[in-house]
Amino acid sequence: MTRITDVSTICLSRLHEIERQWTSSNFKTIKADCAIVVIETDNGLQGIGEACAYGEPKVIADWVDWYRRNLVGRSVDQFLSWPHTNGNNWGHDTAVAGIDCALWDLRGKIENKRVSELISDSPDDQVRMYASGGVNYDWRHNPESLIEEVLGYQRDGFTASKVRIGTEWSWDGVTPDRFLGLMRDLRSAVGDEMELMVDGNQRLTVDEGLFIARGLSDLNFTWFEEPIPQDDIDGYVKINSSVEIAITGGEQFATLERIRPYIERRAYDIVQPDCGIAGLSESIKIAEYANEFGIDTCPHSWHNGLMAMAHAHFVAALPNPRVVEICMPQGPLQSAIISGGLPITNGTLHLPDQPGFGVEIPDNLEEKFPYIEGSYAIVMDRLPLLQSGR
Repeated sequence: MTRITDVSTICLSRLHEIERQWTSSNFKTIKADCAIVVIETDNGLQGIGEACAYGEPKVIADWVDWYRRNLVGRSVDQFLSWPHTNGNNWGHDTAVAGIDCALWDLRGKIENKRVSELISDSPDDQVRMYASGGVNYDWRHNPESLIEEVLGYQRDGFTASKVRIGTEWSWDGVTPDRFLGLMRDLRSAVGDEMELMVDGNQRLTVDEGLFIARGLSDLNFTWFEEPIPQDDIDGYVKINSSVEIAITGGEQFATLERIRPYIERRAYDIVQPDCGIAGLSESIKIAEYANEFGIDTCPHSWHNGLMAMAHAHFVAALPNPRVVEICMPQGPLQSAIISGGLPITNGTLHLPDQPGFGVEIPDNLEEKFPYIEGSYAIVMDRLPLLQSGR
């Protein structure tokens, strides 16, 4: 019987170079953060799991330390009885999610199986990744740079990419029609062979969402993610029932209980739980329940490589495995937390033969990427274009 001897959190940061700083809506991201939960055992095995850094690494570490007293001395075989996310506290839930993922990694190592094999009897051994970006273009300064960005992903072998809706629209008089014009140019540039998706980041009204969704349908986009505020379930039902393109969402829901009405009312065509927020255990429950309604799962997977690995195992075990998100603007921290880097070739991640998630972390991470206090982003403001004199 394998017992837990210690639980800790590695908090990491890396400042973005000026040219790597990315913007979306009215904020600029100035650094990359990471929180890795590490579970040690009495037989020398180590489980690792990445928590979503939006929970703030130091807050995550505090919650992990709080749970440590209930974990140390317990058998790993009991891990399904540990507290899970509750949907009430962002820092708490991401910490518990990181613990949950580390326990899955540990269980795989104990049973000498990949995590995907713990979830399914016949998982895939590779998954298709999609390049998730579109956060570097500015509506005031060369928005067409978005097209060059996605063409670069295509040249690197990715067969799918997701983009966002750019800087704050009110600054530059951007309309849904103007946005669709850029998407039309993007589709023309990459051709029909590349899957394209849009994330609305919950910034639109229902009418704007409907208008853009219909336009994206005409352009053969694969999905339209979170076009309107998350809590407007009636709005999601209206949009999803009115258009052909898949409407997706749910990345911030930490529990099946929270996302259940969205599934039952078919507010989404695809659900997007995040193992760094909900944990792998709860994400599996969400995917299983969604599947009963014929709804696919394509998890949200922003931040770093260990999270990407967890989601790769999750998707490889799904009844209809589709794609895994890879965060393109995260920078070197993303791959550096994994010894040997992410095993991605031509847009495909090949699951390692090793048990658990199949990867390990380097010994010197905290020396190489010491945690930097403060928010990962700063708020920006601009005068609207007509008032700026330009």
